[in-house]
Amino acid sequence: MVARAVTIFHHEERGSSCCPHPSPPQWDPAEDLRCIAATFQYLHTSGWYWGSVSASEAREALLTKSEGTFLVRDSSHPQYMLALSVKTRYGPTSVRIEYNRGCFWLDSISPGLPHLQSFPDVPSLIQHYSGSGQTPQDQASSDILPQNKPDAAQHAAKDSGVPLKLTNPLHRLKVFPSLQHLARLTINRHTNCSNQLPLPNPLLRYLQDYPFSI
Repeated sequence: MVARAVTIFHHEERGSSCCPHPSPPQWDPAEDLRCIAATFQYLHTSGWYWGSVSASEAREALLTKSEGTFLVRDSSHPQYMLALSVKTRYGPTSVRIEYNRGCFWLDSISPGLPHLQSFPDVPSLIQHYSGSGQTPQDQASSDILPQNKPDAAQHAAKDSGVPLKLTNPLHRLKVFPSLQHLARLTINRHTNCSNQLPLPNPLLRYLQDYPFSI
């Protein structure tokens, strides 16, 4: 698992923050609808999008899971659409996902890296932080501060942070991925050029409908 040089301080339960990303000088608002609709289409296909569950419900679902287990849900903050909930070594925590003009990124304040990398959709963001397709120069430490520190040893994490790991998507039982989707994920993990595979066009379109490996 590869970690990244990011310290995330803002969690789902806290107030709003601003992480200004550069955006095109001219922007068609219709593009917002296209980008957001595409992201939610991908999320509904993924199986690890939990919809309108609360932060406490997400915490309960992750509490007994292994470190790195994660899900994406609707944000409870009115200024944000989505939040990432993940099980860290100190317990479950949540981080808001920012959106502006076709770009998604994790809500963060980091002196060394004030503007986090942005992505055209949320699955691309999740795949990036899960280590898929990373290069050696990307390897660094990524930190999330835990929401709950029940003992003195964990209190030390306040200054150092906790490595952010996204390793195991947590699927809802009612929307567990089909065998076809699992096969698609396997194919996507082994090729970056699925459109060039010797497959019938309907299968190629099916692969292209979800071009991610997680």
